[in-house]
Amino acid sequence: MTREKQTRSEQREAARAKAKVMREQHKKGEARKRMALQFGVGGAVVAVIALVVFALVSGANKEAAVPANMSFNDGIKIGTNLEAFTPDYTPAPGEGGANVPNIQLYVDYQCPFCRDFELPNQSQIESWVSKGMATFELHPISFLDGRGTPNEYSSRAANAAVCVAEYSPNSLFKFNSLLFANQPEEGMAGPDNSELFDRAKEAGISNESEIKSCINDKRFNAWIADATNKALYEPLPVSGLKVEGTPFVMVNDKQFVTEVQADFYSPARFAQFVQSATVN
Repeated sequence: MTREKQTRSEQREAARAKAKVMREQHKKGEARKRMALQFGVGGAVVAVIALVVFALVSGANKEAAVPANMSFNDGIKIGTNLEAFTPDYTPAPGEGGANVPNIQLYVDYQCPFCRDFELPNQSQIESWVSKGMATFELHPISFLDGRGTPNEYSSRAANAAVCVAEYSPNSLFKFNSLLFANQPEEGMAGPDNSELFDRAKEAGISNESEIKSCINDKRFNAWIADATNKALYEPLPVSGLKVEGTPFVMVNDKQFVTEVQADFYSPARFAQFVQSATVN
């Protein structure tokens, strides 16, 4: 006859065997948890290190992308024969001698009012600067992305201008003029990077490959953002003024303003201001 019930001693042995199996399974489970935890922590450490390295490399790249030629309070100065002042070169004085009026201009290349000032005044400013009767200090800034254009033309054009200033500075005056002569209508997409490069070639640039990669890489975008913030939210050196909008025009650190808006775009009115600012 088959025995249906275990004796007490058999029950105890079975319980011990089951407990042993459970302990071994528990140990294996704990080992797997420790391994997973160690791997997770190790993976997290590796991920954090990778992020830190990426941040340091990215930060270094951004720090390195500082244009050496934009050394006049985040602007570049242009003198006789439309030659730029750089850390290594100073244009010779022209007809006006060493002490000539310095025209300072803060612009956003998407700003229609900047175009309205630039286009009628370009020829006389170019004449004064070419002959050494004045210097021209250009400050490209960017705050109209997302408002004036759908494809970030404001910052891309500013970056392109700084690229030209850095790698072919004597072409900047003409490039600046071409950007305003071909400014897109407000609210319309601006030229893409290849078109900006074509415009730079039209201005007669040297170092074409460097400028092309600079435009495509948006190399100086971080610097432009910083220069824009300083211009808009900090007092300007010497004058203590703040750029409240563009165009912001000064001559010898004196702001050009008019009571009638139409006068602001008048070449004759601006010529009078240049003369008075020089005398005073």
